[in-house]
Amino acid sequence: MRVIEVIIDGFKSYAVRTVISGWDESFNSITGLNGSGKSNILDAICFVLGITNMTTVRAQNLQDLIYKRGQAGVTKASVTIVFDNRDKKKSPIGFEEYSTISVTRQIVLGGTSKYLINGHRAQQQTVQNLFQSVQLNINNPNFLIMQGRITKVLNMKPVEILAMIEEAAGTRMFEDRRDKALKTMAKKEMKLQEITELLRDEIEPKLEKLRTEKRAFLDFQQTQNDLERLTRVVVAHDYVRCQEKLEQSAADLEGKKQRQKDLEESAARLKSEISHLEEDVKRVRAQRDKELKKGGKAQALEDAVKKHSNELVRLATVMDLKKSSMAEEKEKKTAVEKNVAELEATLQEKTQAFEEIKARFDAAKDDLEKQSQEAESKEELLQTLQTGVASKDGQESGYQGQLQDARNRATASVTEQEQAKMKIAHLEKRIKEEEPRAKKAKEQNADLLRDLEGLRSQAQKLEKELGRLGFEPGQEEQLYQKQSSLQQQIRGLRQEADGLKRKVANIDFNYADPTPNFDRSKVKGLVAQLFTLDKQNTQAGTALEICAGGRLYNVVVDSEVTGTQLLQGGKLRKRVTIIPLNKIAAFKASAQAIGAAQRIAPGKVDLALSLVGYDNEVSAAMEYVFGNTLICADAETAKRVTFDPNVRMRSITLEGDSYDPSGTLSGGSSPNSSGVLVTLQKLNEITRQLKETESSLHQLQLTIASEKSKLDHARKIKQELDLKSHEIKLGEEQISSNSSSSIIQEVQNMKETIAQLKSDTAEAKKRHFEATADVKRIEKDMKDFDNNKDAKLVELQKSLDKLRADLTKNTASVKVLQKEVQGAQLDSEQVSGDLSAAREQQQEVEVAIKAQQQDVEDLVKQQSTLQETLDGVQAELDDERAKLHGFDDELHALEDATRSKNARIAEESLEMQKLGHQVERFHKEQQSAVQTVAHMEKEHDWIADEKENFGRSGTPYDFKGQNIGECKSTLRNLTDRFQGMKKKINPKVMNMIESVEKKEVSLKHMMKTVIRDKRKIEETIISLDDYKKKALQETWEKVNGDFGQIFNELLPGSFAKLDPPEGKTISDGLEVKVSLGKVWKQSLTELSGGQRSLIALSLIMALLQFKPAPMYILDEVDAALDLSHTQNIGRLIKTRFKGSQFIVVSLKDGMFQNANRIFRTRFSEGTSMVQALTPADMK
Repeated sequence: MRVIEVIIDGFKSYAVRTVISGWDESFNSITGLNGSGKSNILDAICFVLGITNMTTVRAQNLQDLIYKRGQAGVTKASVTIVFDNRDKKKSPIGFEEYSTISVTRQIVLGGTSKYLINGHRAQQQTVQNLFQSVQLNINNPNFLIMQGRITKVLNMKPVEILAMIEEAAGTRMFEDRRDKALKTMAKKEMKLQEITELLRDEIEPKLEKLRTEKRAFLDFQQTQNDLERLTRVVVAHDYVRCQEKLEQSAADLEGKKQRQKDLEESAARLKSEISHLEEDVKRVRAQRDKELKKGGKAQALEDAVKKHSNELVRLATVMDLKKSSMAEEKEKKTAVEKNVAELEATLQEKTQAFEEIKARFDAAKDDLEKQSQEAESKEELLQTLQTGVASKDGQESGYQGQLQDARNRATASVTEQEQAKMKIAHLEKRIKEEEPRAKKAKEQNADLLRDLEGLRSQAQKLEKELGRLGFEPGQEEQLYQKQSSLQQQIRGLRQEADGLKRKVANIDFNYADPTPNFDRSKVKGLVAQLFTLDKQNTQAGTALEICAGGRLYNVVVDSEVTGTQLLQGGKLRKRVTIIPLNKIAAFKASAQAIGAAQRIAPGKVDLALSLVGYDNEVSAAMEYVFGNTLICADAETAKRVTFDPNVRMRSITLEGDSYDPSGTLSGGSSPNSSGVLVTLQKLNEITRQLKETESSLHQLQLTIASEKSKLDHARKIKQELDLKSHEIKLGEEQISSNSSSSIIQEVQNMKETIAQLKSDTAEAKKRHFEATADVKRIEKDMKDFDNNKDAKLVELQKSLDKLRADLTKNTASVKVLQKEVQGAQLDSEQVSGDLSAAREQQQEVEVAIKAQQQDVEDLVKQQSTLQETLDGVQAELDDERAKLHGFDDELHALEDATRSKNARIAEESLEMQKLGHQVERFHKEQQSAVQTVAHMEKEHDWIADEKENFGRSGTPYDFKGQNIGECKSTLRNLTDRFQGMKKKINPKVMNMIESVEKKEVSLKHMMKTVIRDKRKIEETIISLDDYKKKALQETWEKVNGDFGQIFNELLPGSFAKLDPPEGKTISDGLEVKVSLGKVWKQSLTELSGGQRSLIALSLIMALLQFKPAPMYILDEVDAALDLSHTQNIGRLIKTRFKGSQFIVVSLKDGMFQNANRIFRTRFSEGTSMVQALTPADMK
């Protein structure tokens, strides 16, 4: 972004609108006589860039910038700069879309100022951000080098030079923002403290009080509403009942009078009917007697029916006995079959165990025989070598005999290998001949074999799946048996706990929540429930009961507030004494008194408090009950410690006798509550066991629930596996019955024989290797014996002794194994005998079941025949009886009718008496109901408006949906509670708490915001510090190198650098070090004025080159330099700063001759004017 045009109007010496255009994009020079307005052009540029320090533009205030301070008719000053913005990479942020940017600043007489960007009004901060984004920060300008800057740089201290490096690195701006952030954070910390203190000291206490009052007020309102609602329901119900009585009484009274008349008429009619019935009874009896005189056929039929029935019952009994016996035999069969299965499994285990032990015994026996042969051989060898005579006739003696034996074994193994090779060759030849036939047979059976292989693969997968599931037969049944056992234990424990609870019924303390959402943890319970008694202290139970007395049933609560709530609203069923933990004044005996008592009777005295266990939260209550009483082993000890001057405490013996220092003695009988503590301990233990058992049952039920699906799945897989096994067996039988399978099997057998022969060959090779090794060993021993006979004999004797010791030890081990084999064999034979007996018993049971089954079938046939006979006789008997039953039935009916009518007469007579009493009572109730209705309508004026809804469903007066008895009981409780709460509530609390809660929410939200902002500021400061260190180091290294090079270009043969002061770091400051030739100067005072100016100018130019700005302004920086140095500076600008636009004010030809564009100013008639020239024009 470069200047292409400057328009000045009314600014300083430029009274009229002056347009300065044609600016070069790299090097521009402004020259002219002193006072002609050269520097005013630079001031105008700084003015637009937003400078706030007026001394930089040589003014005291903004009015000084208006032409002649506004007294020559010019009342405003305006400067416009047009920038080239075609290079989008270097465009200000947000202005990339504009090819040119026009920035205008205007001030009006009186001090008002405004900015325009591309003709639109803009804020000053927007303009400053625009220029700062392209390195043109006018309030800390590194691109602006005024006339006094050179001298100022020469006089800078190390810290000030460091500040220039920081500005070049861009960290100075971060430092300013860091300081602002720290100040902001301090303010936020103070604000946070103020908010916290306000919340803690004012808002929260006030809010807590108001919330308590609000809860009380809401509770009061709810109580009032419930009271009004229930009052209306109860009154409405009573009103409806009274109205119903009034409506029913008149109708009922008339109905009862009519009923009395009807009853009188009914009594007369019934008496007449009874006389007619008595005449009919006489007539029917006469006819029945006449029929009975005809004969006794019915009796004979009854006897026959009875005989057949008895026989049928006998057969049924015999059949039931047979069936019961058969069922027993079947159960016996099941048990026997189970026993047979168990014996078969046991026999298999015993046989397997016998075979394993037998294998171990055979192996040990073989090893023992080998050791025995080796010992015998060594003994024979040693005797032969010592005497020269063999111990056995016909055998070659000594080493020579062993050598011959080893060679024979080697020869035999070679022969065995050759024979095996011949057999293998023969079999391989046969396999080659038979293989095509076997292959053809396989092809014929390929489908069967493939199906069989598939079935085996499926069976293996199912077996793996069962193994993965961990399926065990009977596992589910075991789980259910365990569940049943635990449930039975729980029932027993509950019964035992209930029995113990009945013994200590006094400790049952129940209460209702006195307030909504009441915290029940505030009520700790009865004293008797709050301590434990160890088993070793149970003998002190009676003494502790006497010690606690009535306090044993006191209720412990956390505070007096909770106690008051329980007494007022807890609906306690009995009178109780309450111990508030925060108010109880507990007295605990001093350690001196307890120590004195224990010294008087060591081991016989304890403080009652030390014998019980309790939680720390109820320690005050326990000290209150047990803290000042001693428990003594006997009466003598109690007397001694109670009346001792150093003790003087109440004492109680283990039998319950109480001794008081005042002289009071009580005891002689057990307390009414004797044993309650011991019972409580039993109850606690039972309760603990019950909880543990219930927990175990719960875990088991969870296990059953989780394992059920797995067990069901496993059973399904087991069924599939059994089916696959059966299919595999059928497939194998089908293949084995096939004629072609014999060829396949023969080839398979030959291959297996070859495999066995190859194994035998390997064994023969091994034996040959061992025999060859023995030959070499014996030959070596023979050679050693020939060389050193005595030493070899000693060695053989030692080896023989060791072998004999091992032989003795192994012989004992073999005998032990032999006994184990015999024991295992006996076990196996015993189980085998038991199995044979069980199988015989199984056969006997099956025979017995078949015989009983046949007996049952015979009985069924007999029963069927007899039942048919009985049915025929019974039919004849029924016909005969029917004739006689007709008379009996008629006679019974007449007698029943007579009894019924007599009873009805008695009932109606009693009813008439009751009706008389009821009529009299109705008159009284009607009069009372009239008075009650009138009183209720007068007392409750709402009845007239609401009585249409009384008893109607869906209204508050629906009596069927409510228990009126409970409503009346609740109404009484609510009335008492309402009267108690009425005097304690704050009716204004709802309005008060709303404003305080809003303030609390606002403050807490503000506090969260402050804490979040503080955290972000701290994180930003940390990141800025890290960035500053890194950027400062990089800037110093770059500027230091450029500083030396630029100084060398301006003053050839010289060098300069920036170093930290001796013993310090770069963060402490930087000093200028200069070398003229090869000599480093100790101080800048050793240099001439021109050299110091070059040093300062070199440093400034190095800083400018580090972070090039789009524009640089130099105001007579060459004033103290000679012509050659001025020319060097001009060339330096041209060569080193090609990417930036320079605007240089200078009076020397050496400077502006290097410029591409020259602007000459002159002062005429009180105003400044500008002429644009080229270097050629100057020539």
